[in-house]
Amino acid sequence: MEVTADLLGWAATVVLIATLARQIHKQHKADSVEAVSTWLFVGQMTASVLFIAYSALVGSTVFVVTNCLILATAVVGQVSAVRRRRRRE
Repeated sequence: MEVTADLLGWAATVVLIATLARQIHKQHKADSVEAVSTWLFVGQMTASVLFIAYSALVGSTVFVVTNCLILATAVVGQVSAVRRRRRRE
């Protein structure tokens, strides 16, 4: 039963990361970054760090990996937005 639960968790991770990667790609190609909130990334990164700690404490490898990947997408998104804002200035 645990294997089935883990497979569901990994499947959810793949779907979520694919969705976030697509959004980052779309943001990177967009002409404007004004609609991208810095607070979205700050909140996402903070929540990810807290969820990583929580997931590690409860021993969930699926959620540790998932939240590390979500944190990475937030960092990439924020770096991309900052670079675009600097180029426009």
